[in-house]
Amino acid sequence: MLIRQDSIQGSRRISNYWWASSILAGGLGFFLAGLSSYLGKNLLPFTSAAQLLFIPQGIIMTFYGTTALLLSMFLWLTIFWNIGGGYNKFDIDSGLVTVFRLGFPGKNRIVCLEYPIQEIKSIKVVIQDGLTPRREIYLRTKDNREIPLTRVGEPLLLSDVENQATELARLLGVVLEGL
Repeated sequence: MLIRQDSIQGSRRISNYWWASSILAGGLGFFLAGLSSYLGKNLLPFTSAAQLLFIPQGIIMTFYGTTALLLSMFLWLTIFWNIGGGYNKFDIDSGLVTVFRLGFPGKNRIVCLEYPIQEIKSIKVVIQDGLTPRREIYLRTKDNREIPLTRVGEPLLLSDVENQATELARLLGVVLEGL
């Protein structure tokens, strides 16, 4: 039985946990400082936010705090739902390639693409260095569709991209483009 399944990490990355936590802490601090200035009572320890004037400082801090709390909630929900997570499955025995990803809740939450191996034209590699480096592997079909196989947001090592692309092209029996 010849099956290869590559797991794709979604939004459950250490960096996303860090940013969601930092923005939550900062947003809560700003919100409580603004609320303290409105109520005239210190809600934060080690500060004297109650001495701030509500207009304009307190209202601005409340606005920034609310915005940060909403952004943090969005980040925590993307982590909870594991947006972008999934797998690539290459089943040589059944002759199918499956690309499975999770999205936001709703009728299109699950994206599951299946292609017969005979429809695969090549494995394409895109390598672009510079300020925003790109190192991506695409599955290219005979009708010239390009389906991304690597995760988004974190460029892989050049050697890893080359090895993965070479192994996939050899496994599927197709040509390798871009190297």
